[in-house]
Amino acid sequence: MKEFNDIINVEANKSYFINLMKFIDQEYHTKKICPKREDIFKAFELTKLNDIKVVLIGQDPYATPGYAMGLSFSVNDGIKIPKSLMNIYKEINQELGLKIPNSGNLTNWAKKGILLLNLILTVEENKPLSHKNKGWEIFTKRIIEEINQLDQKIVFILLGNPAHSIAKYLNHPKHLVLETSHPSPLGAYHGFIGSNVFKRTIDYLELEKDFWSIEH
Repeated sequence: MKEFNDIINVEANKSYFINLMKFIDQEYHTKKICPKREDIFKAFELTKLNDIKVVLIGQDPYATPGYAMGLSFSVNDGIKIPKSLMNIYKEINQELGLKIPNSGNLTNWAKKGILLLNLILTVEENKPLSHKNKGWEIFTKRIIEEINQLDQKIVFILLGNPAHSIAKYLNHPKHLVLETSHPSPLGAYHGFIGSNVFKRTIDYLELEKDFWSIEH
């Protein structure tokens, strides 16, 4: 049975990935980069390929120092909940009645089959999208293509225009693709708020609303 490491090992031998890693090595050596080097692939360590139920796709890691921790939209315990994540929490509260958590740590989501994936996996501190078009998009597209082949119910939640760009690679009849605006303060009121994506997800997967709880 294929695992994420199998995909990563194949990509690691390709020229684009070799060049990407050279760039990343240089960036971590000379600049302040988010997340920590050991957390770059955390999403693939916490969520097993064949256990995926939801793929929640964002853009790139938080560029605010100390925020990014390897999972899209997530921050470690003790870090102020970012506005984008707070809007996600508020939407879940509005749709399902779940209380708004005090923590922004989404590790438990990852462990229960929610792949928290950014299209770009690194960023320079305080410089959003600074690692755009360096090769990460090729890599995450390959990951998404592999997930698309899984013959099980999966919901893809594409948040914002960059995430929408991968919709064309999602064509498995068992998968549900939901597209909204980004939950950031600038984008939330352009389609995200009131979208019912979280309720539609559990309805499609036939799960209880506590699936969206971060506490278990």
